[in-house]
Amino acid sequence: MSHPFMKHAWGIKMNQKLEDLLQLALQTPEEVRERTDDLNIGFDSAARTWELIVKYHGSLDALKILGVQVEYLIAGYAVLTVPEQLVDHMVELEEIEYVEKPKRYFYGVEMPRENSCIYRVVLQEPFLSGKGVLIAVLDSGIDYRLPEFRNPDGSTRIRYLWDQSLQPEEMPTEKDFVRRPPAGFLLGVEFDSTQINRALAASGQQEQFQLLPSVDTSGHGTAVAGIAAGNSAAYQGVAQEAELLIVKLGLPDESSFPRTTEIMRAVTYTVKKAIEMQMPVVINLSFGNTYGAHDGTSLLERFLDNAAEIGRTVICVGAGNEGSNGGHLAGNLLEDSDQISSLDTGLGTGSSTGTAAGGGTRPVAIPSRIGDAVARPVSVELAVAGYERSLNIQLWKNYCDEYRIYLRSPGGQEAQLPKMINGGKYTLRLEQTEILVYFGQPAPYAVPEEIYFELLPLERNYINSGMWTIRLEPERVVTGRYYFYLPSAVVRSKGTGFYRATPEVTLTIPSTAAKVISVGAYDSTYEAYADFSGRGYADANRTIGIVAAGLAKPDLAAPGVGILAPDIYGGYSPFTGTSFATPIVAGSAALLMEWGIVRGNDPFLYAEKVKAYLRAGAKALRGENEYPNSRVGWGGLCVSSSIPR
Repeated sequence: MSHPFMKHAWGIKMNQKLEDLLQLALQTPEEVRERTDDLNIGFDSAARTWELIVKYHGSLDALKILGVQVEYLIAGYAVLTVPEQLVDHMVELEEIEYVEKPKRYFYGVEMPRENSCIYRVVLQEPFLSGKGVLIAVLDSGIDYRLPEFRNPDGSTRIRYLWDQSLQPEEMPTEKDFVRRPPAGFLLGVEFDSTQINRALAASGQQEQFQLLPSVDTSGHGTAVAGIAAGNSAAYQGVAQEAELLIVKLGLPDESSFPRTTEIMRAVTYTVKKAIEMQMPVVINLSFGNTYGAHDGTSLLERFLDNAAEIGRTVICVGAGNEGSNGGHLAGNLLEDSDQISSLDTGLGTGSSTGTAAGGGTRPVAIPSRIGDAVARPVSVELAVAGYERSLNIQLWKNYCDEYRIYLRSPGGQEAQLPKMINGGKYTLRLEQTEILVYFGQPAPYAVPEEIYFELLPLERNYINSGMWTIRLEPERVVTGRYYFYLPSAVVRSKGTGFYRATPEVTLTIPSTAAKVISVGAYDSTYEAYADFSGRGYADANRTIGIVAAGLAKPDLAAPGVGILAPDIYGGYSPFTGTSFATPIVAGSAALLMEWGIVRGNDPFLYAEKVKAYLRAGAKALRGENEYPNSRVGWGGLCVSSSIPR
């Protein structure tokens, strides 16, 4: 059926090498993209270029002749900066296998050593300190002047600091020093320990800044680094003698959140530096994003799985703070009665027909039997708070399942989404809101199908507030499973969320990568799960993606409420979130790697083996009866029990 307020864009050719979100962005005018939270991420309006992530084989040097900037990463990944008129040509290159656009990632009181069995291994045999291990903090930077990041003689413990937000310079700003990016990269400035020590020896803050103008304006990275490896007379982190590698992730726009591309560059840099320095390394990633199927198949997730297998590397990622924020809803048209609305409360209330926005009626779906199960329609209710400038909604489903999909606005206008067999974009209008809809297809690396909604205001500054309803009516149902996601809570109004949200599988990407250590948070005061911590799955009933094969996430939990850490004002403040549970685990991983690799007890104690030891040593937490589970994985961090005796 055709809706009177609907505009179709079916004539645009689909390219199977492009992810759904990128295809929608390329099909959407720039003035519309600028009104959204995500579609314009990666586009430089001044240079008229797209920054893109590609999976490739062979060489991409031929693109350089056309004016495309190529930054080679690891494991067959690269970041390209492509003039917008060359994107189509670039995609046709045989060596390009798949392309994604960048996404934004969001930074998600006691001493960090407490309540994780750390004192038992640092204050008594085997007296571990992280010595000989490198901890890489990829975050908002660091206040390198603080005593927590200096040796007893006042010299720095930071081996390298790469500030991606600084502008490189061709001419020296001081004797024998040209501010340049690391070898192989095109952005930012790299400082080594000699240059950091020169700044520390300067007479005042102004001279220090001139020598090393890297500043942590938010304090997030400083706190994370302090928890993982801080050491001063007043404060001790977990691995107080570990050496530090710091990457201040680029801040590409006014949102001040890092993008996928900055993270992938930083991980590549870290892994290469660790190999060059011949040191085992723990990488700390304390941020995440909600865009994706949460099944390990995005390029970033797959990239981290590859990176975890290079050198002697461990990657720790926070599970995010989306557990209780109402941004996810999942259910089953076949059997999940908790998510199924009765026919007399759904669209087309109380009769055999429903009313469409343009007048007329439509039949209400009658439950159908699929084998031994009954497939029923489902109404998903989404509350949109006032003053919401835009909002996107992701629906992920099994490609084998076919639904009729209806969308109803708070004022009662309703439209059926047309069936898009070959994928594509179209727009519709309900009340004073324009909705961009994109039907995706399975990708070469992923089996789920995505349906993406972008809500934008028309003729005023905000989309219609109130209760929006998305109704799924079964046509051909095999699994019946569906998964809805909203943007991260930090960019939504407080009252925007699903009416009956699902807390499971709310861990953020990339903690969903298979080979990272995914870290949840618990409140050590009560020895119980912290409800904000992103939940995962334990042998979950999922029918899409690589997590369906019995993978459990998170791997374990660490204290994440009121963690005391250095702040950028020279004092100490309490911090809460999985962002601050993660460096406790990262520091603990460094202790294990010191015991195993540096001291020779187990030269293969890295990657998945560290994860296995931490899982095996995890302790029981209050209120948890079965392990692993979706809240705390295998339990709470306990370092002393994780070291073989």
